This record gives sequence, structure tokens and C-alpha cells, in this order.
Amino acid sequence: MRYEALVRDHTIYSCVMGSRAFGLATDDSDTDRRGVFLAPAPLFWRFEKPPTHVEGPAEEQFSWELERFCVLALRANPNILECLHSPLVEYADDTGRALLALREAFLSRRVHETFARYAQGQRKKLEADVRRYGAPRWKHAMHLLRLLMSSRDLLRTGTLTVDVGEQREPLLAVKRGEVPWSRVEAWMGRLAGEADEADARSPLPAEPDHARVEDFLVGVRRASARRADPGVRQTHPDDERVQGVVHGRGVRQR
Repeated sequence: MRYEALVRDHTIYSCVMGSRAFGLATDDSDTDRRGVFLAPAPLFWRFEKPPTHVEGPAEEQFSWELERFCVLALRANPNILECLHSPLVEYADDTGRALLALREAFLSRRVHETFARYAQGQRKKLEADVRRYGAPRWKHAMHLLRLLMSSRDLLRTGTLTVDVGEQREPLLAVKRGEVPWSRVEAWMGRLAGEADEADARSPLPAEPDHARVEDFLVGVRRASARRADPGVRQTHPDDERVQGVVHGRGVRQR
């Protein structure tokens, strides 16, 4: 497809997500890849804008354009925030490393609402399966428990940890159907309650740092425009500071 070149040539960050990032992989687990690409500035000058996301070109690969990725992260989208915190980073250029350096700017107590709303929707699907088939899809139940743990711990500590660590075996037991649904339901309810309690005294700010993220995005777009037309000089009071972020000065290397 014509948009696959954006992923191939303009990716700034890519990582592995899914069971492999969560520490829940087994021999039959897929490798889910997620990434962020930076559409060159001239593509925005036309009536037809670049896509907000692209599937492929590899199997199980999905990428977002940088602006869309930032918007979703500021809204505390669980999938996007976890992508930023994957322990399995496969690629990050200077701009990608600057994005990673902004991870904390996206975090806020909004995560309580968004994670809880997503979890509630998934739980309703599991309950529908129990009514219809007598049992849930156990893999989905495992991942819902993992999400609830992640939400609770993030609200408690202010840090998003993707790998489940010592919870691997209890969660895999759920995936294998070894834990009765009644116990799984009780576990889910307990985790949701613990997240509610953590929200009341969470160290996270009430809102994400929109201004910091927007400054980053503007700086990246300005740098892209300069590369497209080197003869055009643009000045701005924040240019030196923003360019330092975009080109990696002061950015922690990974």
C-alpha cells in the first residue's frame, strides 16, 4: 500500500507490545509491533493529509502518526501509554528518544477513568461469554486482570510498569482456565476497588502537561519543514530550546 513507505522511511519509534512486553509470552505467542512515524511537513500542505495511522507493512504491525499518537496519549489511552513504556524498544531515533523523554508529561489521574472505562467494557464482554457459553475467553480474562493491576499500580506509584513480573504464573493459570470464574470475578472487583482507593491519593497530577507536549510537537514540525525547504529561515524565541529536544541534546539515551 502507498502509505507503508511512511512507516518504512519515517518511523521514529517502534517497540514490541502484547504478551511479549507484558512478560506473559508462551511458545505460541505472536509478536505485536507498534510504532510512531513522523509524516514529512510537506504532506500537510496538500488537501489530502497523511494518514493518522498505518497497518503493516509487517504482520501484527500498527503505527500512528506522531500528532495522533500524542493526542491519544494526552487522553490517557491505555494502549498508547503502554506503548510508550514498553520494555522492548526496537528502534528510536533522536526524535523518538525525545518522545520517550516526555513519557511522564502524558501521565495524569485521567488514567483512572480511561483504564476503568476500558476494563468495564472488556468485563461486560467476558460476562456475556459466560452467559452464552458457560465460560469466558480465558486469555481475555488474563489480560483484563493485567490491565487492572497496571492501572492500580500506576495510580499508587505514578510509574507505569508494563511487565507483570511475579504475577506471571498466577495470570497464566487464568489463561489456562485453571482458576474458577467466580475467583477471577472477585479478583477483578478487588483490583478495581484498590484502583479507586489509589486514585484518591495518587502522586499523579490531575492533568497531563499539554503545553510541554505541544512545544515538542511544534518543534518537530518546524524542523521537518526546514528539512523540506532549507532555504527558508524561520525564527522563534523557543527555537534553540526546541531544537535541542528534537536533535537529542540533553535527551537521555536508551
